[in-house]
Amino acid sequence: MRRADRLFQIVQLIRGRRLTTAEFLSQRLEVSIRTVYRDVAALQQQGVPIDGEAGVGYRMRVGFELPPLMFSAEEAQSLVAAVRLAQPQLDAVLGQRAEEALGKIFAVLPGSARAAAESLTVYAPQRGLDNATRERLTQLRLATESRTKLRLHYLDLSEQTSSRVVRPLACFFWGPVWTFSAWCELREDFRSFRVDRVQQLELLEERFRDEPGKTLADLQRRENARENWA
Repeated sequence: MRRADRLFQIVQLIRGRRLTTAEFLSQRLEVSIRTVYRDVAALQQQGVPIDGEAGVGYRMRVGFELPPLMFSAEEAQSLVAAVRLAQPQLDAVLGQRAEEALGKIFAVLPGSARAAAESLTVYAPQRGLDNATRERLTQLRLATESRTKLRLHYLDLSEQTSSRVVRPLACFFWGPVWTFSAWCELREDFRSFRVDRVQQLELLEERFRDEPGKTLADLQRRENARENWA
């Protein structure tokens, strides 16, 4: 990689994260940490507003923008593939927005890159989610974003029904099915539910805030600990 390209990539990586360590940049760019230190110092000398220092991490000051980017043919093809693969499994709103975003990208691509992207022979079967699951995914996503509690009527794999109030935390796609993780106020613990087995969702008026031991980060730490123990 040319040094100019590497400097550009450093800027992109730092501006896309809250805090970026030299070790992370070294691994992503496949260069030594010493090279990262030199490159960041060079960018700072050129006026790029990077805050931080060696051994701590770097962040970009608010307000810094780069000129509009141009995608290569391969990058454009990757975006097309991602949208085609994801659309059948997304809720209706996100699927439509993905298609609209792709159209905006096509509009600014040079002819050769656009032709390469549109001719990509990678497809996903359109046999995706049923309408009920799509609707529930939309409700779950909006409730997660607005941090709103839900009343959930659920049919588990043992064909037992239950009703509970949950704090939705995140949705996960596992290939054939979607699940969502939540803090369950009935069980006072984390629980995961299959979206296609949700019988009814009711959006409550009550919002929730992060509380120690009840957040997505807490759930992820628990799952990581289990994996490490195994």
